[in-house]
This record gives sequence, structure tokens and C-alpha cells, in this order.
Amino acid sequence: MGEAGAAVRSEVRIPEVAGFGRRSGAGDGPSPKKAGKALRERVPRSAHHTLGARAVDGERPGAVQAVEESSRGRVPELTPIRVGRMMASPFAFLRGSAGLMAYDLAATPVTGVSAQLCGDAHAGNFGLYADARGRLVIDLNDFDETAVGPWEWDVKRLAVSLVLAGRAAGASEEVCRAAAFDAVGAYRRTMRLLAGMSALDAWNAIPDERLVSYADARDLLGTLERVAEKARRNTSARFAAKSTEACPEGGRRFVDALPVLRRVPDEEAAAVAGALGAYLETVSEDMLPLLARHTIEDVAFRVVGTGSVGTRSYVVLLLDHRGEPLVLQVKEARASALSPYLPDAGFAAPEVAHEGRRVVLGQKRMQVVSDILLGWTTVQGRPFQVRQFRNRKGSVDPAALAPEQLDDYGRMTGALLARAHAHSADPRLVTGYCGKNEELDEAVAAFAVAYADRTEADHAELLAAVRTGRLAAEPGV
Repeated sequence: MGEAGAAVRSEVRIPEVAGFGRRSGAGDGPSPKKAGKALRERVPRSAHHTLGARAVDGERPGAVQAVEESSRGRVPELTPIRVGRMMASPFAFLRGSAGLMAYDLAATPVTGVSAQLCGDAHAGNFGLYADARGRLVIDLNDFDETAVGPWEWDVKRLAVSLVLAGRAAGASEEVCRAAAFDAVGAYRRTMRLLAGMSALDAWNAIPDERLVSYADARDLLGTLERVAEKARRNTSARFAAKSTEACPEGGRRFVDALPVLRRVPDEEAAAVAGALGAYLETVSEDMLPLLARHTIEDVAFRVVGTGSVGTRSYVVLLLDHRGEPLVLQVKEARASALSPYLPDAGFAAPEVAHEGRRVVLGQKRMQVVSDILLGWTTVQGRPFQVRQFRNRKGSVDPAALAPEQLDDYGRMTGALLARAHAHSADPRLVTGYCGKNEELDEAVAAFAVAYADRTEADHAELLAAVRTGRLAAEPGV
């Protein structure tokens, strides 16, 4: 009976199930790694050094046009603050011009391999934040522009940002180029490491301080420890203590701190608070009892970021039964700046039902650990994302790093980007293309230096437009 039963079981054929992978077998074609290697014939790795025709085309949108176009639909009176922040340096200009770079990247070589992109993977968009138990992890932390597209775009934006951050810090050209080169090398080596792991181990890999050792970023340890210490104090309670006051009738309310924080009319506050009902339908069900133990106390408008300045962003004060605060950020979610240019690179234009949902799902697809209160809603017809505000977040300012730390930071961020991409792109396919030598590293580093020069010219154009009065600016806000 035992032998017969075994024979019967060996003949059982379990059908393929939608949503799961396909069984491999004879005649299935090359392995993902070999398929990736074959892509080099169509797109040589050395080809990634080129800026592409659009970056040097006389018809290219200028810096002023790019700012004006990206300002459409934003709160008009906040545009001078956005321009003022972009004036600070070419690195700051890059942070506020993801759409312009996407326009240029659309004419550069791509393999056709897609990944969930950060969309704005500059060196300042990596940092520390807390998981559900308060432990700090290191990862990408801004996903406003997330979309499915060519993995090369994120890698190149990171490399360019490292060159510009190094220049802002006064580092030599050799150091700046080395940081870009090392970031790409770390991306490539991390993909190879992940390709050799089980799918589950690769999925959960390196979200914490162990990454620093792996990426050989020991010179960053002191800096990361200082950032971590600051991040641990960066909480809702601390923000509420500084930004709210007790009400005579009980509870607390926000206090104006213009132009960054301002109270809003009752009708506007009611619209934001009311939209949190729909938000509850998008949060994981196990979080609903936690939110139910808080009451909504007040709403204020708060200016955020560089690229985000001018979008509608609110902070909502919640209090529990002891009066302890929890602050949510309700932030407008506009269409990704990458969306108009993806078809030019051979990728489908995204079909988005709700921009807030796009941001939240993109974040969850890229991070190992995400904010437990992520969700989305609609306020007065506009899509918004919702998340915790000041969730023990901390970040390194790459433009303030010592020159000897810049390449360490490049390696760390390159490794983090590879891990994030590997959630959606098969690391075996990507590593097959990237290979073991430094050909890709050299090419993207050359691109990064050339595009950093392009960005410096754009930044100079912005400064000239402010001087002539074409653009209004409020620097230092």
C-alpha cells in the first residue's frame, strides 16, 4: 500500500495557479540571469554614459519653464517658497525638478526591465524611521513620484545627486565621481547578492544597520548614530508640544508659525477631518482599534519638502484618553512627474485610479518595513495620502558630509536602492545584465558628472530668472 500510494502521488500534477510563478522545465528558454546577460547585446552597458538627445536639445524646456509647468495646480502663494528652496544649490534644484530629469532620461538607453521606482531617488531621500516597535530602519523614505518604469532612471538620479551633493559640500571632482561610481557598484553587487538568496530571504534583506557593514560604509557610523539619536526624539509628542497650545475649553489646538504652519478655516478643517472616515477603509484592519482610541482635535496646513512645496499638506492632531498626541499628515498626491515620459521610454503610461493609493502601494512595494498607518483618502475632490507625521524620522544631509564619507554614503544608498528594486524586478535578470565587472559603474558615473553639469546650468538659469523678476522667490524659508 505504501509503495502504491507513493506511485500514485508521484503522478499527481498540480495545476498552475494565477498569481504564482510558472514551473520551469525543458524548452522554457534561458534562465533570468542569461536573459539579462543577453540584453547587453541590444543595450551595451557602456551606452549608459550618454546624456541623451533631449538633455542637449535646443527645444528642451528650460529651468524656468519646468518650474512654471510643475507649479500648475499648486497653491500659488507658496510658489516663491518653492523657488527659494530650489535656489539654494544645484543639488536643491535637482530635488525640485524630478519632471525635468525624467524628460531628459526618456531619451537615454534602457534595457526594458521594469521596477517599481521611487521616482525621486536622490541622495536626500534615504533615511531612518521607526517600525511598529520603535526600532529604527534605514530605507528610501519618499515616494511622491513612484511609478513602474526603467530601473536605470532611479540609479542615474541617485548617481547625479551624489555628484551635486559632493560639489555643494566642497568635495573634489574625483571624490564626487567616486561616490557616483561606488553607488552603482554597490547597487550591482547587492543585486548579485539578492539573486543568490532564496526569494523570501531576499525579500526581507538588510533593512537595518547591518547594511552599513555590508556596504563597507564604516566611516558613516558616527554620523548615522547622531542622526539616529535625533530621530528617536522626532515624534508626534515633540511636534505637538512645540506646535500646539491648550484650549480654554480643553484639548489642544495648533498655533500659527507662518509661513510654514498655519491654522485653516473651520470649513477646510472639517473637510480634512471628514475625509479621515474614508481613510479608515484603506488602513490595515488590525490598526482600526488603535485609531478608534484617538479623537480628532485640530487641523493645520503645513508647508513641506522642496519638490512638494505648494501641494496641499495638512497635519491632523489626534489625542488619546490620556491626552497623548498622535499626528497624521494628510498630503496631496499629484500625478507622478515621471508619468508623461514613461511611454517615450517604451513603458506603458500608468492607469491610476487614485494618486494617493499609487503612492501608498508604491511605498509598500519598495520598503521592507512601512508605516503601519499608511492609507489614502480624498479631500474636496483631490487625492491625498495619509501617514504618521514625525514617525521618528531622521535623514543624512548628503551635502553636509565630509568628503571621506561621501563614497560610503553612495555605497549605502546604492545597496538600499537595489534592495528596494528587487521587490518588483527579478534580481537574477538585473544582475545578469549588470554583470561582475565595472563597465556599468564607469558609464553611469560619467553620465552623472555630465548631467550634474547640465543641472548646474539649469540652476544658473533659475537664479537669473529670479534676479530679473521673472520668478518670485522667498529664500531661506
